[in-house]
Amino acid sequence: MESFWILGSIAFALMLGAMSPGPTSIYVAKNSIAISRKHGLFTALGTGTGAAIFGLLAVLGLQAFLLAVPSAYLALKICGGLYLLWLAAKIIKHAKDPIESNNDTNSQMSLRRAFSTGLITQLSNPKIAIVLASIFTALLPKEIPAYYYFVLPILCFFIDAGWCSLVAVALSAEKPRRVYLKFKAIFDRIAGGVMTLLGLKLIFGMK
Repeated sequence: MESFWILGSIAFALMLGAMSPGPTSIYVAKNSIAISRKHGLFTALGTGTGAAIFGLLAVLGLQAFLLAVPSAYLALKICGGLYLLWLAAKIIKHAKDPIESNNDTNSQMSLRRAFSTGLITQLSNPKIAIVLASIFTALLPKEIPAYYYFVLPILCFFIDAGWCSLVAVALSAEKPRRVYLKFKAIFDRIAGGVMTLLGLKLIFGMK
């Protein structure tokens, strides 16, 4: 019963984190509206996989390593921030590009690429590992049961991928898609601008 409450508390904290707007939710939303629901769902699977990787690293003690080796944390932040800036520049650059049909758009991005982009976007932010480690440190018992090393990454995957999948399904509906197509340049510039701010915050922000 105690394990149930511990995992429930962790799941609740993870859900709050997953629902917070960030680079992954922005990219899932964009792929869902601009390309297809399937692309949005594969992007969500990628972000969920990234969350699972961070969850495993967090429970294995990544936080202690990053705090002990500040240069490693700084390098990860810079690389992640630069990736987000590159992604933002790409979105803004193609803001005016028309979307003629679903087939034309689908040919521009494979499902594998949608998955890998979601994965890399998630992994570009090492702060997520710190947040997860903080949650685990606060809620886990001092002696962690062995099965937690399997359960926690799976929990991270399903919560993150689940929330992003809901975003993908909701925003890939016909009405949101029509609105996006009508104001594509504006929406893409806003998404690119927000992604730029997140990248700069990751590089120059405080710990």
